[in-house]
Amino acid sequence: MSTASSTRTKVFILAGPTASGKTDLLLELFGSGVAGYASTCPRAVVVSADSMQVYRGMDIGTAKPGPELLARLPHRLIDILEPSQQYTAGDFVRLAESACADIAASGALPVLSGGTGFYLRSFLCGMPTAPAADAALRSEVARDLRECGAGALREELRSVDPESEGRIHPADLYRLTRAVEIVRATGRPLGAFASPESARDDFDFLVVGLERPREELYARIDARVDAMFEGGLAGEFLELRRSGFRESAPGMRAIGYREFYGLPAELFDLASELFERRPEVLALREAVKLDTRRYAKRQMTFFRALPGIRWAPPGAAALGELVSAFLAGEGPRTAGAR
Repeated sequence: MSTASSTRTKVFILAGPTASGKTDLLLELFGSGVAGYASTCPRAVVVSADSMQVYRGMDIGTAKPGPELLARLPHRLIDILEPSQQYTAGDFVRLAESACADIAASGALPVLSGGTGFYLRSFLCGMPTAPAADAALRSEVARDLRECGAGALREELRSVDPESEGRIHPADLYRLTRAVEIVRATGRPLGAFASPESARDDFDFLVVGLERPREELYARIDARVDAMFEGGLAGEFLELRRSGFRESAPGMRAIGYREFYGLPAELFDLASELFERRPEVLALREAVKLDTRRYAKRQMTFFRALPGIRWAPPGAAALGELVSAFLAGEGPRTAGAR
């Protein structure tokens, strides 16, 4: 291993779709107080690459690790914002870089893990070259959104950048307004701004993706959603709404929360225990399952394009060997594609 390589911070990136078992596997590898690989693998701290676990109060629907798990496997970048606050890929990269530096300085291994593919790619490769936000232009677009509505902004974007307009979810006002800002500032579509294609050279990366058969993954998703509803997801949503967080809040656009906004408004006035038992609420379980399965399919498509990703079944033995070889300086800077 070269001197330059030995001075770079090592970062292990574990990608995988929702419910693929990332957290359980990391706990088996690195968690204190468990037998097996935890006794031989290095101390690790997880940097969450989940765009929704950053939000306080959104615990059940984001499968956020609880206090007992956190005591055994520390996490960074969870519970740092209110659901009304925007959290961008740029924010994630900035905070994750700082977290990785702190973790490495403490002698632990930084582990980036999560299902938000764009965040992982942005950290791995660097941010796209789109222009920085301009405060005056942002205020102008925000005013047009208030006065003319999202439909008018979508029409404006479609006229210049139909590809981006087609990819932006109807509820994702942040991405919509940001795309309009870029079009107004440059007259060019988002696709005109190149995203780096290879891993950055200021870190050493091991990039691993967890792979399960589709039917097995979908069964795990269905079981997770069932557990969320049985664990009080509807009540958690109602509490967030009563705290003032509406459909336009960035956090409330998450799967498992946004589906509730299609319910009749009068249901939101019910007590939590009555709300949770309403047939309309119980029927949302299947909608959340479907949305989550669709999201998992998109996640896998995105992960397959990560440079240097190496796919592995969700077992500690194979992954432990990869991590050990990586820390010993064996193999390429990023794991070779399969």
